[in-house]
Amino acid sequence: MTNGDKPRENPDYQPQSAGPSSYLFIGIGLLVVAALVIGGFIWMTHKTYPPVDDKVLAENASFIVGEKTAPETIDVFEDFHCEHCKKFEQQSGAAIQQAVVDGRIRVRYHMLNFLDKDSGSGDYSSRSAGAVLCVARNDGRDVFWKLHSQLFEKSGDDPTNQQIADLAAADGAGAATRDCIASGRLVDEARAMSDASKQQLSNSTEGQVATPTVLLAGKQVENIMDGTAWLDKIIAGQKPTG
Repeated sequence: MTNGDKPRENPDYQPQSAGPSSYLFIGIGLLVVAALVIGGFIWMTHKTYPPVDDKVLAENASFIVGEKTAPETIDVFEDFHCEHCKKFEQQSGAAIQQAVVDGRIRVRYHMLNFLDKDSGSGDYSSRSAGAVLCVARNDGRDVFWKLHSQLFEKSGDDPTNQQIADLAAADGAGAATRDCIASGRLVDEARAMSDASKQQLSNSTEGQVATPTVLLAGKQVENIMDGTAWLDKIIAGQKPTG
């Protein structure tokens, strides 16, 4: 089209005003969308969750510390790439360890991996969970506690499997553990355990899965990010409500 020319019109196009049928179709479409939204809300509102299965929690814990005879057993759900979990470890880690040493509690740690995608490697949570599982198969709680804390601190660095193995070695892990971590041998198993643990957490919280979370007798413990008062209450024999 040259300068000064008017745009050519399509002689076959005849604009028409929207008739009653057009509004009818639009109205039906809006009703369908509204029905889907309302139906989804009703479904979510009335969705039921099965009770927490303690056997599944016990079988899929990444690491268990404490005597079976301890008065209380808690389940701790964390993700190694979770900043709130890192803060939780800084606030309550030492108190939890002392309570275990004193025979007050037994702790089942569940290392989840839904934050894998947020790490630089795309699988830091899973690889770290696999490393903890290697420690569980070959070493004791002291190695676990040290590596557990370090993996939160190193999350931003996104260390390789070999670097995680080197951390474990410095924490006292044996050759079998170091080889297991470096090879990533138990990462897939750790993922499967994470999925099973996450489902039990979802059952307890009616689908509101988040980390960190602590369960006592299958019920969520409140205010775990407000210092260690939550742990003091458990040691004192107070149960969560709900």
